[in-house]
Amino acid sequence: MKGRALQPAVLAVALLTAALAQAQEVRPNDYPTAVRADYVFGCMAANGNTQQSLERCACSIDVIADLLPYERYVQAETVLRMGQTAGERAEVVRSAGAFRDMVADLRRAQIEAEVQCFP
Repeated sequence: MKGRALQPAVLAVALLTAALAQAQEVRPNDYPTAVRADYVFGCMAANGNTQQSLERCACSIDVIADLLPYERYVQAETVLRMGQTAGERAEVVRSAGAFRDMVADLRRAQIEAEVQCFP
């Protein structure tokens, strides 16, 4: 009898462990907390610094993180910052196709985040 009662418990633990492992695989948290916080602070400042903007901005960075690996996010942000400066180097950054593609990927992720988080 004790063997039969133990089997469902073992099965439940195995299923729970598998579900947790799958959840961790689906959405890796590769954006550092400081980067997420910086994004949320800037987003909140642009959206009124309210509780609602906190929730929407946190949602927004989560969506972006789901769509764009952290390394590509950093690359696109770097290209955007470099493109805002004056001079010949900035023009090279603004005109290079690969750099435009990086920024376009970030813009698409931002648009999707806006659709999902700012209804």
